[in-house]
Amino acid sequence: MKRGIHMHAQGSVLLGVDPLVLLDHYEIDYHHSYAQDSPFFVGLSKKKLLGSCCTECGYIYATPRSHCMECGAATDWCELPLTGRVHTFTTCYFGGEVFLDETPFTLILVEFDGVDSLFLARLKGMEPSTVHIGLPVVARFAKTPSFKVTDVWFEHTHR
Repeated sequence: MKRGIHMHAQGSVLLGVDPLVLLDHYEIDYHHSYAQDSPFFVGLSKKKLLGSCCTECGYIYATPRSHCMECGAATDWCELPLTGRVHTFTTCYFGGEVFLDETPFTLILVEFDGVDSLFLARLKGMEPSTVHIGLPVVARFAKTPSFKVTDVWFEHTHR
């Protein structure tokens, strides 16, 4: 096999050459909108959990939805309870960059009384080996909101 750059109709191909590694500064600002989900993130900044309530069938979602997945009707915002219980959980030993310092961490699906779906969040303040289904939990909020899903997490509560 010949080493070097080989030109083809589809483009250049490197054969038998160590990959090039370039160090370039790269920076970008992202401007994005939460659009219809904006009230959810504003709610987090006010220490509230907002879900979506169907205007027709009454189904209550623990997460933002513009339309009901059961009947297709529009939804309105409704305030959710701040306490619930662990429906299921998993321990993560790796995560995105923002979570690497916290590994291992526990993700839970929270079940709220009177709410028809579940809410995904982190569980803080407990060893993963002590988490169990049915564990009572309470929502906690960031003191300084960043308007991200990490603004809310849950902790064990003794109710």
